[in-house]
Amino acid sequence: MTSTRPSVLFVCVKNGGKSQMAAGLMRAAVGDRVEVHSAGTVPGGSLNAQSVESLLEVGVDIRDEHPQPIDPDLLSRVDVVVTLGREASVEHVPGPRFERWDTDEPSARGIEGMERMRLVRDDIARHVDALVTTMTGTPSA
Repeated sequence: MTSTRPSVLFVCVKNGGKSQMAAGLMRAAVGDRVEVHSAGTVPGGSLNAQSVESLLEVGVDIRDEHPQPIDPDLLSRVDVVVTLGREASVEHVPGPRFERWDTDEPSARGIEGMERMRLVRDDIARHVDALVTTMTGTPSA
């Protein structure tokens, strides 16, 4: 059964930070207009606490999410697969459009802690806003 809504899968390595942040921001921006998923190439055991905290600061709650592996069936049926960062790699399959977001990495500039995570969050939010427009035809709020 194919969904009539557009769908997206966000992928990073551990599925504990960037891909979860992107999914949470996308859900907040589009509600149920887009089917949103996230996964990791090598899922970790928990969410990154600073990722969770940085999203709570902007009213997005991902505390109930859990890292998970890529589901091959899901991968083949989503409309868009977004890989976040340079470390994660997803084998391309027929069907979805693939995008790679080279997200800001403030730690390369010596910025750490919550300041780093806020910069990462804001960079991902800019990418999400552009994707919302592409997938729905309307800008995010």
